[in-house]
Amino acid sequence: MGDTTPHIVIVGTGFGGLGMAIQLKKAGIENVTLLEKAGSVGGTWRDNTYPGAACDVQSHLYSFSFEPKSDWTRKFGLQPEIRAYLEHCASKYGLRDHIRFNTEVTDAQFDKTSGTWTIETAGGESISAQVLITACGQLNQPAMPSIEGIDRFQGKVFHSARWDHDYDLTGKRVAVIGTGASAIQFVPQIISKVTSLKLFQRSGAWVLPKPDRPFTGLEQWLFGHFPLVDRSYRNLIYWRNESRALGFTRFGFLLNAFKWLAKREVRRRVRDPEKRKNLIPDYPIGCKRILISNDWYPAIDQDHLELMTDPIDRVESDAVVTKDGSRHPVDTLIFGTGFKATDFLTPITITGLDGLDLNDAWREGAEAYKGISVAGFPNLFMLYGPNTNLAHSSIVFMLESQIHYVMQCVNRLKDPGLHFMDVKAQRQQTYNEGVQRALTHSVWEAGCNSWYKTASGKNTVNWPGFTFSYRLMTRKLDLQDYELYPRPAR
Repeated sequence: MGDTTPHIVIVGTGFGGLGMAIQLKKAGIENVTLLEKAGSVGGTWRDNTYPGAACDVQSHLYSFSFEPKSDWTRKFGLQPEIRAYLEHCASKYGLRDHIRFNTEVTDAQFDKTSGTWTIETAGGESISAQVLITACGQLNQPAMPSIEGIDRFQGKVFHSARWDHDYDLTGKRVAVIGTGASAIQFVPQIISKVTSLKLFQRSGAWVLPKPDRPFTGLEQWLFGHFPLVDRSYRNLIYWRNESRALGFTRFGFLLNAFKWLAKREVRRRVRDPEKRKNLIPDYPIGCKRILISNDWYPAIDQDHLELMTDPIDRVESDAVVTKDGSRHPVDTLIFGTGFKATDFLTPITITGLDGLDLNDAWREGAEAYKGISVAGFPNLFMLYGPNTNLAHSSIVFMLESQIHYVMQCVNRLKDPGLHFMDVKAQRQQTYNEGVQRALTHSVWEAGCNSWYKTASGKNTVNWPGFTFSYRLMTRKLDLQDYELYPRPAR
């Protein structure tokens, strides 16, 4: 009868895309093409090269379970080491021959007659595939602040996710806009170089000490020579992190111990009473992302760092002007304003059955069945899709659950009599109503605005439960959840 394996296109080569391709190859499926907009693999760990870039999940858990790395240099991996790990995975599993670099996807359309996706690239190419898997991540589109006059600024301007390493900050007067996860890492790295740093803060962040240190040579030797030690250490991290889910998803008061710890750190590390007061958030801990750092508060404590809490009114050619009329001359603007996390799959235009546009389907906010499948978009599977992000554990664990689920779908689509599969709209609706109900009990609904939410206030990003419950939910494909369309008779 011949090979009935469908051609599979994966968009993105971060943890999701590489992990998916590896599992397909392990299953003997070679008809796989990965499309990567950049010139190398790595996803967010390729793009974010700002000084101090590091992970806030422990290295042994922030890695594939099937590809342990025994020689991590630190408890929490730095960007270069995580990127090197992904490069290693791409090479070890023979993925490079499957990757088309510098190939940005702009459009994807499903044709129900042929049962295929036609993927268009920025270079004008068309690629056909029976299965389309998106692994674009949630942190790949930098969010630029909407401030009057930015385009008139005559100095240097860049976003932390597009760091200009050729630009020397030594002796510069710098304005940093934003105090999120990126800023708390790069500000301590540049504070000793600059003449002055104006740190514009819209709201404070809850920042905890980071339990980080280098691994000793003995520890690395034990991890490498005794796999049971490595696995036991990973499991210990996993269950310790998992216990924190209760504080985020059901019982916010459990996070108050961390609140006390953050306040103690501010008192110990920052001398200026005014800075201390402005650093303490006015929202419940956990409502926005909790950050971890050992050098953030010492950096804030520097005399040549000024913490600005007055809102920005406009930017002039050589200064930032705040609402109170104060003018702050600067040479450099650095945006630490994060990403458009709720704009899933942006800026790709995706068209499903009968001309249905994904943007229209998601007009009220992105949603997907189990964060993976969207009704009306057959044979399209998302990794790190809506409501699969975490605040307490490793997204790589969630990705492996999703990859296992998608593998079952791919194996089902190998049936020569099956044209395509489309998740039932009612199953998707019921599932997402349950997700949103669960989110009402979470700390993310405690009254603050965050990047977890759309402009209308819908949380389309976070998973409101344990990661092991998500793994159990994705362990077995239920074909009753899908409409299965038979292949038309020739």
